[in-house]
Amino acid sequence: MRKGRIAIIIWLLVCAVIRAQAQNENPAPQKGLGSITGKLISVDSIPLELVSISIKELNKNTLTDKNGNYNIEDIHPGTYTLRIQMLGARKIELKATVQADQVSVVNYQLSGENIVALQEVRVLSRVNKYSNKESNFISRLPLKNLENPQVYNTVPSALIQEQMAVDLGSVAKDVPGAGIPLIANQGRATFLSRGFTLEPNARNGVAGAAFSFIDNCNLERLEAIKGPSTTLFGTSVSSGYGGLFNRVTKKPFNGTGGQVAYTGGSWNYNRLALDYNTPLNTDKTALFRINGATTFEKSFQDNGYTNSVSLAPSFSYQVNDRLSLLLDVEFGRAKGTSVVRFDPYTGSKKVQSIKDIQYPYNKTFLGDDVYYTTQMMNIFGQINYKISGSWTSQTVFSRARSTIDGYITALNGRSDSTLRANVIIGNTNFIATDLQQNFIGDFKIFQLRNRMVVGLDYYNNYNNFDRVTVNGPTVNFIHTPSTYRVTRFTLDSLTSSGNPRKEKNSDNTYAAYVSDVLNITDRLLVMGSLRVDNYKYNGVYNIITGQTGGGIGVGGIIAGPYSQTSLSHKEGLVYEIVKNKLSVFGNYMSGFFNVSGSDKNGVSFKPEQGTQYEYGIKADVLQHRLVGTVSYYNINVKDVLRTDPDDANYSIQDGTQYSRGLEVDITANPVDGLNIIAGYALNKSKFTKADSSVLGLRPALSGPEKMFNFWVSYQFTHSDLKGLGVGFGGNTGSMSYQTNTIKAKTIIPSYAMFDATIFYDQPKFRISVKVDNLTSEKAWSSRLTPQPPARFLGSVALKF
Repeated sequence: MRKGRIAIIIWLLVCAVIRAQAQNENPAPQKGLGSITGKLISVDSIPLELVSISIKELNKNTLTDKNGNYNIEDIHPGTYTLRIQMLGARKIELKATVQADQVSVVNYQLSGENIVALQEVRVLSRVNKYSNKESNFISRLPLKNLENPQVYNTVPSALIQEQMAVDLGSVAKDVPGAGIPLIANQGRATFLSRGFTLEPNARNGVAGAAFSFIDNCNLERLEAIKGPSTTLFGTSVSSGYGGLFNRVTKKPFNGTGGQVAYTGGSWNYNRLALDYNTPLNTDKTALFRINGATTFEKSFQDNGYTNSVSLAPSFSYQVNDRLSLLLDVEFGRAKGTSVVRFDPYTGSKKVQSIKDIQYPYNKTFLGDDVYYTTQMMNIFGQINYKISGSWTSQTVFSRARSTIDGYITALNGRSDSTLRANVIIGNTNFIATDLQQNFIGDFKIFQLRNRMVVGLDYYNNYNNFDRVTVNGPTVNFIHTPSTYRVTRFTLDSLTSSGNPRKEKNSDNTYAAYVSDVLNITDRLLVMGSLRVDNYKYNGVYNIITGQTGGGIGVGGIIAGPYSQTSLSHKEGLVYEIVKNKLSVFGNYMSGFFNVSGSDKNGVSFKPEQGTQYEYGIKADVLQHRLVGTVSYYNINVKDVLRTDPDDANYSIQDGTQYSRGLEVDITANPVDGLNIIAGYALNKSKFTKADSSVLGLRPALSGPEKMFNFWVSYQFTHSDLKGLGVGFGGNTGSMSYQTNTIKAKTIIPSYAMFDATIFYDQPKFRISVKVDNLTSEKAWSSRLTPQPPARFLGSVALKF
């Protein structure tokens, strides 16, 4: 019934925007009036989309379309001033003479201005459709990749479509070092980066966590920003010293169109997706886009399934040539069973491999009635106002809410051959609110160019838990009785003796930051950034006792509410050896995490700290046909909590570890139609001061030491086969650890997984077929989740 209501809502919304678009189609030009039309392109002759074009003397403005074209009609004869507004570009005003019943053509090509702008100006038509790395989120500044001293990877929508990446884990296959995703509770994915685990907590550059399944229907591209990134993003977004993953959502564009797509495949996979966009007024300054999808899939194992519905409307409005508004919403509901997460018994063996444990790859040990339901809503709002030719104000509001009901499961080993289900039953709510005010400038001091962002950031996090943890009956997983199955009835009967958690907690973070990029010359750039955070933890409210007191923190028992202030920094240096083609760079940046509690002497813990230095080379040559980055990094973490060697009831704060490595990211387009993507990640991590049980060892869950990814595709661009394409790629990883201590090690074997696709893309339709994991490689994530064997997918999309 709920699914039916959601489908009706989607249909009504689409009908409404179609009617609005039909009512606002441009009428025939009035006699005696003229019009102005033209095209806006970059210095490289690339069309620029979503640039504001206005007539200074009249209350008329519009936006360029995906081809850089614009059109303003019904203008009385006369001479007017045409104004082009873009951050990073000088003040652009052009004269245009309009004659009765005539079309005046005014084209303009930028002469070197930076075109990465806050109002979502987009550069679409590059030779290599996978090589466009420019982003206004990475540094919160109009900064090109070759000018940026930080390493980042992007997975664009064109690649997502070609690879038929129907989930977030499949998208991350193209990020060097991301590894096999860790599927946490409720289907949310966690990735690896430089030896640390990261959740995709950023959405459009601000906090947008979803503690549930996130559908790809609204994903424009995925950005993986490498290294400690709290200076510009804070700990609410940057969840690890390895960096952060930023989901950039689809925005409205100046045009009418979209597509409906159906995908079906193995294990009863069924997915229906919709993408529709339309202007809402004749000036094409009010734009609307809606994306939606519903997906059902059975597990490849003996039990398990997921069933989800997502809806993502977005609205943008260019109020005038200075002011623009954007509202972007994600809504999702899901019902399903938890994936297998197996924690083997380590009491009797010092070294063991999951391959030899004899865990049955295709069993879940749980019934389909042991399911969870989730609901999530993310709201993103942005107001951009161009204060002057040099300064722009950006106000951002983000609110993320996730609700989880039902059963969250894991499987814990009890002996070499037995396990039992550990199940959380009940309700959990997560609500996060982020409010930012940024001022972005592009100005000169003593003829030296400065690009600066000054920002204030408020973040509130609220969590509500009403659940109980129980353990199911123990079973032999090697010789499992045919009648054994953990059911909902069995688990519900155990709740009275389970471990309850009924509490609320919240925290607030108040931050200010500044970052400046100074051009010493047109080739030499220096970046300096600083952030101050004041974190206030409000304690845990116990619903049962009605008291606010301590909870469980990283260091053990929290004494109650506490406050910490932290500084983080980011410095970088870039020199363009060949202007706009080749640069060398280096950075030194820091990050932190708030930790709670105190040692046995009552001394409060301070925030944990991590620093990185990195250097490398970036290239964008052969007219964008070869784009790549090679870098070496060294991350050192200090002030880590570890058990006090003199008193196991307390912790001390002197732990250290390092993470060092090499990363390579290359995108190539040697000839028209042929695209090559390759990545390599080498990571060496070690605890250098820690508990004796792990001292000198690689941290568990840090992933393989070596990972490699590639994708090669060819699409015919001429002849009768135009539009036909094939693709092949793979991901490999060396052995890693689920547990790695002096006394016990659980090894995850190396893996090599390959995918292939064939597609036929035409203006009105697209047909695709893909096979994931061609060889049915038995691979495991670092939380010991079995990966599916060969999966077949077929898709048909109708474009309009």
